[in-house]
Amino acid sequence: MPGGGQFRTVIYYGPWQCSAQLMTYCQEKCAGRGHVLQGCMWLADVKMDFQGTLVQAGSRFGMAHCCCNYGALTPVQNEAARNRWNKARRGFREEWSRRFGDWPTEADGMPYQGHHIRDLQHGGNPTDWDNLLPFPQDLHEDLLGPYNQCYANQPPWTRVGVDHPYGG
Repeated sequence: MPGGGQFRTVIYYGPWQCSAQLMTYCQEKCAGRGHVLQGCMWLADVKMDFQGTLVQAGSRFGMAHCCCNYGALTPVQNEAARNRWNKARRGFREEWSRRFGDWPTEADGMPYQGHHIRDLQHGGNPTDWDNLLPFPQDLHEDLLGPYNQCYANQPPWTRVGVDHPYGG
């Protein structure tokens, strides 16, 4: 940064029940697209800190998945979306690294998987910056069950959770 300083990005991973603020956000997002909210999942909290010679600042951004009553893609459409992501994956990770620091890696050096916040099966954009988040493989693979519960309008994703589900 000009004048010195650096950014540091830390991601806290859920999933957690959405806070009241995120639940409201999801209700408005679904309604604004002509859909009904079926559940809300707080996937991650992204904390960005700046430390400079004169200033220290930070922000947090909760990333939520709004389970609106979207229709599912056909298998052909879903495969096309996955192919689009597969072709863009490397460039996306490189651009992420330029913007936010290195794309996170597992203990074995393998890159984190890219998680589509609005999943591809329900029409999520495969290459949209606002729809992608690096996710550790073990947590990423465990999201299928909660996503299915959320789209099925099942607890706990239909209830409001706490404002801050972790320390830090």
